[in-house]
Amino acid sequence: MATTATAAPPRRRRGHRSHYPLWFYLPAGVVYGVLFIAPTIASFYFAFTRWNLSGTEFIGFENFALFFSEPYLFQGLVNTFVYGVLTSGLKVVLGLLLAVFLTSQIIARGYLRSVVFFPTLVSTVGVGITFTVLMDPGDGLVNQALALFGVDGPGWLTDPSLALISVALVDVWKGVGLATLIYIAGVVAIPQEYFEAARVDGATSAQRLRHITLPLMRPATATVIVLSLIGGLRSFDLIWAMTQGGPGFTSDVVASVIFKQYQAGFWGLSSAGNVVLFLIVAAFMVPLYWKLNRKEVDR
Repeated sequence: MATTATAAPPRRRRGHRSHYPLWFYLPAGVVYGVLFIAPTIASFYFAFTRWNLSGTEFIGFENFALFFSEPYLFQGLVNTFVYGVLTSGLKVVLGLLLAVFLTSQIIARGYLRSVVFFPTLVSTVGVGITFTVLMDPGDGLVNQALALFGVDGPGWLTDPSLALISVALVDVWKGVGLATLIYIAGVVAIPQEYFEAARVDGATSAQRLRHITLPLMRPATATVIVLSLIGGLRSFDLIWAMTQGGPGFTSDVVASVIFKQYQAGFWGLSSAGNVVLFLIVAAFMVPLYWKLNRKEVDR
């Protein structure tokens, strides 16, 4: 009886495919190392020195002791966490509501998505300068609009009790588009069979949102929380462009305190502040990120 021989599959050249991923990731690794790893290591080194353009002098933990003795550091820490929690919380809530609205059957849905996302593309400093003019207590367009309704507008950026909140609201206006985009991707990824089955069972729109959309949007929610909270805790450019930490020190955050030290010529002290800020953000975000991801795994 004749037998048919099956052709053996071609042998792979050893080493060709195993080394390809390493070369593929190498350019990204070089960029990441130059722009992140090297500056981080340099910051840790300079934090223990007194340095300027002429040289460095190792002084141990003296910079850290001076940094923690700053009279307005505690206020800056409180403002940092208030700003981070407020902006991230509003981005989560508004981003989710906008995503649900912009994935429904509405007219000009694509245009409205572009309008919501557009502020994310604008320069942060440009946004800060623009809203500084708009929120001017005397000639600002915001107070002029309130005056048409007989409302006496407050000093948005000059009132110590409102300055930080005003900047936070501008931050939300600028950053909610990214949160909305992430949530839209999460909503679109939900199988439509779940919603169709819920409609057959007589579920209302609110019930579908509560029992289908919200539970299946947990990964998107975790992403928005992590990204927005990290951005809020590290925020500097918008605050500096609008208030420079004022009036007084009422809207100072840790990053603006560090920058003021750098402006005064205390470069080693500002490097120590950067290390402290890095450790604060890491100590706060790593457990939160682990907890959010663990909940996803448990489900």
